[in-house]
Amino acid sequence: MNRIFVFSALVAAGLAALPAAAERAPEEALVSAHSLAGAFLAAETARAENDFDAAVRYYTDALSFDPDNAAIQQELLIALVTNGQFDEALPLAEKLKKDPQIERVSRLVLGIDAIRARRYMQADSALILAIETDLERLLTGVMRAWAQFGAGETDNALALLDGLDGPDWYGLFVSYHGALIADAAGRKAEAAERYDNAVNDTTGASASPQTYLRLAESYAGFLARNGDTDAAREIIARALAIAPANPPLLALADAGDKLAAKALKIADPAAGASEILLNIGSAINRDGAEGFAALYLEMARVLAPGNAQIQFELGGIAERLGDPQRAIDFYDRIPDTSPLGRLAHLQKGLNLADMDRNEEAKEILAAAIEEDPGEYRGYLALGGVHASLKEYEEAAALYERAIANIDTNEPMYWPLYYRMGIAYERTKQWDKAEAAFKRALELSPDQPDVLNYLGYSWIDMNINLEEGLDMIRKAVEMRPRDGYIVDSLGWAYYRLGRFEDAVAELEKATDLRPTDAIIIDHLGDAYWRVGRRLEATYQWAQALDMEIEPEEAARIKAKLAASNTPGMEPEIAVSQVDDGADSKTAASPDDADGG
Repeated sequence: MNRIFVFSALVAAGLAALPAAAERAPEEALVSAHSLAGAFLAAETARAENDFDAAVRYYTDALSFDPDNAAIQQELLIALVTNGQFDEALPLAEKLKKDPQIERVSRLVLGIDAIRARRYMQADSALILAIETDLERLLTGVMRAWAQFGAGETDNALALLDGLDGPDWYGLFVSYHGALIADAAGRKAEAAERYDNAVNDTTGASASPQTYLRLAESYAGFLARNGDTDAAREIIARALAIAPANPPLLALADAGDKLAAKALKIADPAAGASEILLNIGSAINRDGAEGFAALYLEMARVLAPGNAQIQFELGGIAERLGDPQRAIDFYDRIPDTSPLGRLAHLQKGLNLADMDRNEEAKEILAAAIEEDPGEYRGYLALGGVHASLKEYEEAAALYERAIANIDTNEPMYWPLYYRMGIAYERTKQWDKAEAAFKRALELSPDQPDVLNYLGYSWIDMNINLEEGLDMIRKAVEMRPRDGYIVDSLGWAYYRLGRFEDAVAELEKATDLRPTDAIIIDHLGDAYWRVGRRLEATYQWAQALDMEIEPEEAARIKAKLAASNTPGMEPEIAVSQVDDGADSKTAASPDDADGG
């Protein structure tokens, strides 16, 4: 199947499967390829690894050997746009605009270029696709409506939006952008009706929570500008109930009589077209779809280069794709005056830590805490750096300081207690750890991470067995695709001596996390218990080929050596069916990082 069709289908579903990016040292230069096959293979590898700098270089090299190759031109077009090289992509977009296999990208590029140049009718015609999915019909339809508004055709723009035919989740986007256009045209009554329809659209809110929060910002500003500040505050409170830590909404809640001036306002075609690209990009921005989300977000950035939300989303994508320097570059573009400025600063610190620039990270994050000691995310960020360095005493002290400085009686503060519980547990202070985990569950009773950690800890310590197992099962029900939590359930069964159940769950966990050495090791132990000894040794050998701590590697090597020595038994993990298991399992659950 042609990759462009695959691309379209995956974007529509938001389920693209791309491997993590390979990180290349800044000083490492790209080597030119010496053949078409070599260049194309290098480009494909780079694209699969989400290394779009290299992909652009190697697709360009490939075209030097075969300039008229349409398939390579298509790939280069996508790589250029995703890499933020929009202007360089324009000649290719013009060349490929009549190719049905790539028009969904080439015509978007040309439409965006026309909108930013205020050639609105040209944009309108450029955005008409011969073949389109539901998602593309929504995207081009909304962008065309903004182009028609820019051309002075407000009635046609709103009629085009109202005529968009698609699934239920269209409603939020259509109502939201209809409200924006009506508001920009001065049609207050119509804007109010459309805003109200959008804010009550629960289906759309589930499909795109970020769009719903943007809508709330905009609606609150509309109400405040038109003299209804109380209603504006009600909308802000309603949105904060969904996302209590959202920085732009918190800033509006504290804006006082400046609410109308500070609220989100989208009133021109470029900003409107950028907004729908942001809305779609954020809606599909999930694990596996990062490359495609970045494509739309980079297009959005062309039309609104100063939009902090776009920069923040792109920074988050770069983080998840393992490119901390690129993430920092995006975060550095967010001004300190933006509501997202502080959060971007914290994320920068975390990315510095990912690059092993730990002291620099600590300095930045400590300064952020000093600047605002009543804001909890700085403590979480710095505590995370301490934890990654196994500085658990420092992390525990930091979380204690946070709780002393902040009134932590709201559900949003559960992570402070959860992280503090982990720090206490790792420093062998179980009574304090257990109390912290219980407090986290008081604040937010259904948090799967806390249920998992506390439940597994109890089982591993041979206490509160049934309650602990119920907690882990509940966590799995809420996150059935989380390999670490599924591993915890399997390992809990193992500790309880239910080895067949353990094998079933641990096999699921390895399917979900096939490169996690600890989970693979757990499965090996479970296989050994049920007599599948050859498979056990295979799993242990596999674990040694993965990223693993030296002490864990030494332990697994010892098991493999014993399993291959007549008369010896490998020292596998104990369970309650073993003699003396009670004393052996009373230690803290350090060997179950999935738990």
